[in-house]
Amino acid sequence: MRWPADLVCASLSPTSYRSLLRACARRASLEEGQKLHATLLKNGLANPPDSFIHNALLHMYAACGCSSSARLSFDQIPCTHRDTVDWTILMGCYGRHGHPRHALLLFHAMRIEGVRPDEVTLLCLFNACSRLGDIVVGAQGHLCVIKTGLPFTVTASNAAMDMYVKCGRMGDARRVFEEMTERTVVSWTVILSGALKWEGLENGSRVFDEMPERNEVAWTVMIAGYLERGFPKETSVLIGKMLSSSCSMLNHVTLCSILSACSLSGDLTVGRWVHSYVVKTMGNDLHLMVATSLVDMYAKCGRINSASQVFERMPFRNVVAWNAMLSGLAMHGRGEATLSLFSRMVSEAQPDDISFVSILSACSHSGLVNQGCQYFHDLGPVYGIEPKVEHYACMVDLLGRAGRLEDALILVREMPIPPNEVVLGSLLASCSLHGKLQLGEHLLQELIQIDPFNVDYHVLLSNMYTMAGRCNKADFLRQVLKKRGIRKVPGISSIHVNGQVHQFSAGDKLHPQTQEIYVMLDAMIRQLRLAGYVPNTGSQTFSVSKSQINNADEQEEKEQALFSHSEKLAISFGLISTRPGMTLYVFKNLRICQDCHAAIKLISSIYNRKIIVRDRFRFHSFKQGSCSCSDYW
Repeated sequence: MRWPADLVCASLSPTSYRSLLRACARRASLEEGQKLHATLLKNGLANPPDSFIHNALLHMYAACGCSSSARLSFDQIPCTHRDTVDWTILMGCYGRHGHPRHALLLFHAMRIEGVRPDEVTLLCLFNACSRLGDIVVGAQGHLCVIKTGLPFTVTASNAAMDMYVKCGRMGDARRVFEEMTERTVVSWTVILSGALKWEGLENGSRVFDEMPERNEVAWTVMIAGYLERGFPKETSVLIGKMLSSSCSMLNHVTLCSILSACSLSGDLTVGRWVHSYVVKTMGNDLHLMVATSLVDMYAKCGRINSASQVFERMPFRNVVAWNAMLSGLAMHGRGEATLSLFSRMVSEAQPDDISFVSILSACSHSGLVNQGCQYFHDLGPVYGIEPKVEHYACMVDLLGRAGRLEDALILVREMPIPPNEVVLGSLLASCSLHGKLQLGEHLLQELIQIDPFNVDYHVLLSNMYTMAGRCNKADFLRQVLKKRGIRKVPGISSIHVNGQVHQFSAGDKLHPQTQEIYVMLDAMIRQLRLAGYVPNTGSQTFSVSKSQINNADEQEEKEQALFSHSEKLAISFGLISTRPGMTLYVFKNLRICQDCHAAIKLISSIYNRKIIVRDRFRFHSFKQGSCSCSDYW
């Protein structure tokens, strides 16, 4: 939208300017709206307290997502002239554009001013509480609806239910649902997503079966629920039912949601089916979002070469597609390939802050210290990107892994933004790697202030105490956590065999083939010992209660606990369940321990298997006794 030069002049009346600003708001034309604003200032029309002009400016900036300018316009409206719509528009702008906490503060100020909220105000409030998980303010908003006698419409009820679901309050969500005199498919879908998340697959399936009608969103939520819990065959059946229902074709939103669930679960069976489906229905001209989701899915399922093939065949790539491929390569430890791809990217797309998180992460996990430092230095001067806390976390990790802890600590102390638990946690991990116990103790105290319930930090420091021979200190940390009722998250490893997902926890004996698995495990341990494997009991310090490390019985107990780690059980099952020479893919929810890492390197050589393990942070590709991470993870 371009205004003729003779229109933007002093001869226009304030009413005409308001009309033009509203037109900018409808079309979200920020550039033209700013030009109008500049003309108003130049001609002195925005200087007097003209509430109508500032009201129009507020609407325009809010519609364009410019929350800071919207707030300035709001503040220039006299208090006596601000109505419910003005307050609500600014609240909505804050909620939609990454400032939900500001929306809650604004609602509080609105109530102090005595301005009566309307239904849209409460919708903005519920949405902000959903984003923040703030049940206290959300429940107050619900009570406000009741006290003020506002009509609890279907839309308001759905927003309230969504807020309760996001905050984990399924009882309250179901009460709102039961009190509704009219329910839409959206209402049912909100309850379905909550039931799946908080009550389990069985309850979710029951809600899904009771739905009087289902749209594509409901089908997708249910399909993702099956996928994320490791039921690929049931997922395929459900997709077939969806296609035979009113949803004759899957749209790009549904396809991307299914692929996202595949990425989380590591399920390649359904992911490949989706790829075949989109090629059959769309040909080679894949939708950009679908193609990007395929790249992400293949990368996160351990098939980085397949991800690269999809990426290279894309006729057009935006920054999101480039970032998906960069992230995949970085996750797989291909540092040089990541930097090479980035050099291609800059000629096609403008890198953003996410691009550099992948670049710095790749440098960190590949030991490319000088390159990482250079990219970090160039963020502002060359690429115009202000370093964020994620970039600092990557740099602290990069320097710490390389043994440059003093440089890492200086960087943390000189950060222009407060370091978060990721930054300090990365530094603590480096202290553990390099045995810097005193600094580790200091960092733990800082981390406890930020996140007192995170057990990972205590585990790291406990291991450091044990390696330093200070077992009493390690025991003390365990007792502190025990008194607080905090427990270490159990390690779970999954392996996909013949379209089925098999999950194992440490010492697991619930699998139908437990006897065969442990026979294979015993044989595997014997072969490992013959190959020179020595159990690294330092990896087991947090799960054994005693501390006399020289005690023979305890040493054996620690070794036996190591032997039955979830990764080893999954690999044992894979060895007896697949043909010789087949690649094994294992997915773990936690970081792989040093003992399992060393053992799997030997297993890959002994059994001539390629073994790919995706842990909490990255991929490890084991082959012929070595790992793609070069023992740098």
